[in-house]
Amino acid sequence: MSELRSILRNHMKEKLARNEVVASMTVRLCRTIEIAQIARTAGFDTLYVDMEHNTLTIGETCQICIAAQQIGITPLVRVPANSPEYICRVLDGGAMGVITPHVRSAVEAREMVKLVKFAPMGDRSAGGALSQYQYRSFPLTETNAAMNDTTSLVLMMETVAALENVDEIMAVDGVDMMMIGSNDLCNEMGITGQFDSPKLRDAFERTIAAARKHGKHVGVGGLASRNDLMAQFVRMGARYVSTGTDMAFLMAESARRAKFVSDIGIQG
Repeated sequence: MSELRSILRNHMKEKLARNEVVASMTVRLCRTIEIAQIARTAGFDTLYVDMEHNTLTIGETCQICIAAQQIGITPLVRVPANSPEYICRVLDGGAMGVITPHVRSAVEAREMVKLVKFAPMGDRSAGGALSQYQYRSFPLTETNAAMNDTTSLVLMMETVAALENVDEIMAVDGVDMMMIGSNDLCNEMGITGQFDSPKLRDAFERTIAAARKHGKHVGVGGLASRNDLMAQFVRMGARYVSTGTDMAFLMAESARRAKFVSDIGIQG
């Protein structure tokens, strides 16, 4: 392994390549780098900072990403818009991949590849040495190839159009994964909140089949309250599980501890 390849590693992609299941934490509340170490200590493989659904700045997001890199947690960012001012800046700032919302077609998927990947695969602009390889100096041809291999492009599967075009989208070179956003997809299918619906199971079956056909992966999103369904879809072939948000974890444990003390008072 070359020096660059030994430094520049995406542990999530390596685990997926071994057909292992990846556990992910979503960051929506914490704004400082401690959340990266918490995720590592808890046993997560990756975290993603959800800029789509909170007010974290690019600066705060990238500081968390750099901290995660240093301890072997793969940092992803769910961007609020599929545009270069978000995608290119978070990648240059330390993210090892992006999660792009509302991609509906292979044409749109190819546009994401152009933004995420360097030449010859894409059109991403080279901005100098990056934290992903410790700001060291390597030949541009070497860094471009290595970054293309280790940077993850995850597309959200959250529309009926994306489901209808799933085979064509999965076939796009440079796409690594589609993560099914169960809440938004159910809304689009007219079954809001009905996670036990055969329609959602069929969506997972179709997406997993397309992923296997093209050597890609499928993620489970939006089902943090349903351990049974997360397990079911992993058995079907999904390999990335978004387990919940830092805010939800804090609320759940806070409520449990408060109830514990309340129950003591009642018993007394």
